[in-house]
Amino acid sequence: MNVIFSRRALLVVILSLLAASGTWAVLPSVDSSGQQLPSLAPMLKNVNPSVVNISTSTTQSVKQNPLMNDPFFRRFFNQRPGQQMPRTRRAQSAGSGVIIDAAAGTVITNHHVVNGVDEIEVTLSDDRTYKAVLIGSDAKVDIAVLQLKDFNNLTDIALADSENLLVGDFVVAIGNPFGLGQTVTSGIVSALGRIGLGIDYENFIQTDASINPGNSGGALVNLRGELVGINTAILAPAGGNVGIGFAIPVNMAKASIDQILEHGEVKRGQLGVMIQDLTGDLAEAFGFDRQQQGVLIASVAEGSAAEIAGLMADDIVVSIDSKKLKSASQLRNSIGLKRIGDKIKLVVLRDGRRKSIVARVGEASTSFARSSSIHRFLDGAELESNRRGDGVLVVDIDRESMAGGSGLSPGDIILGANRLRVSSVEDLQAAAATSEQRLVLRVKRGNGVIYLVLQ
Repeated sequence: MNVIFSRRALLVVILSLLAASGTWAVLPSVDSSGQQLPSLAPMLKNVNPSVVNISTSTTQSVKQNPLMNDPFFRRFFNQRPGQQMPRTRRAQSAGSGVIIDAAAGTVITNHHVVNGVDEIEVTLSDDRTYKAVLIGSDAKVDIAVLQLKDFNNLTDIALADSENLLVGDFVVAIGNPFGLGQTVTSGIVSALGRIGLGIDYENFIQTDASINPGNSGGALVNLRGELVGINTAILAPAGGNVGIGFAIPVNMAKASIDQILEHGEVKRGQLGVMIQDLTGDLAEAFGFDRQQQGVLIASVAEGSAAEIAGLMADDIVVSIDSKKLKSASQLRNSIGLKRIGDKIKLVVLRDGRRKSIVARVGEASTSFARSSSIHRFLDGAELESNRRGDGVLVVDIDRESMAGGSGLSPGDIILGANRLRVSSVEDLQAAAATSEQRLVLRVKRGNGVIYLVLQ
């Protein structure tokens, strides 16, 4: 049966729903006839002063055109003898940020907004401008913390509990798209727990509130004016907004922010396990229903926090801290947000039985080989000898490093280098030393083997 509402009847329904959800306080507007109309203006009046525009500048090297070494071309372009062409230039870019502590002048934004810049300037909604310095950042989550200089009379934003966010909740995105200045867009939460955007720790909020270049680091707020996420990325096959934007949940961001404010950096621990998604085929192979959800532990590092806690290879982790697990990335994110020494409660399936295990997040293993100790092309990769003796295990990759662009991924097993078989980190180091300019890797990935050429 089709039902057609009049505009007035539809308005009454919307207002009733908003009143029931506790957001009536943001709806005081009336039209010329006295009819109440929905409006976000009162909420935004309180929130907008806490969202800032960020402009950065960087000195970049300019390559000299080899033609300018020819005296003829120098005369043609009116370059006097002895006059030097500029070898550097200033590059500027824009982004957004959010004030989270007015008393301390603390602003948060994305790591990629301020990464490698020389100067940072923050402009408030009332056009006041302050210099800012970078306190620290976390590239693995894409969060950075700034400190304003010589500030006064700031307004900060309240932080929500993003764990309470639901698909369908109304949200508002505030930022500085295309350098236009503060702009507000609205929409809903389209999905939760999105991954696959190329950042190490991902648990994105997806929204159809319009997010565009320049919105990075800006605020995603609920209808109470509380910060639920930091706008970070868009899916833009045509170069502009298509209604698919992503924000870092504020709880995830806060885990990094607290450590940056305390230590100036984020110190992550680890359990010392290799994990993978529990597919239907794997679940069936282990004697479970194909619909069984969880994360399979493929291996446990010797002497690791996982081994100390009693975790074993072939364990299937079904929950962490009473939260059900559906994917390996979910477990990795949960551990990545913990501090070294924090306790976590895991429920595992072992030999068909449920078992509760309490583990303590340990420090990063010192047995791993890092960076240029192997080869400059592997700078930023964490490697360890595979316990099965069939190569070198890629434990982790710093996406901002040389190894981040190598094509290697955590979980890969390096079987050979420069046409030499490797069984340990020492073998890999010896094989890599045979060539400074090129590194040819034979890599086992899943059930297949591929070659990577790094040069």
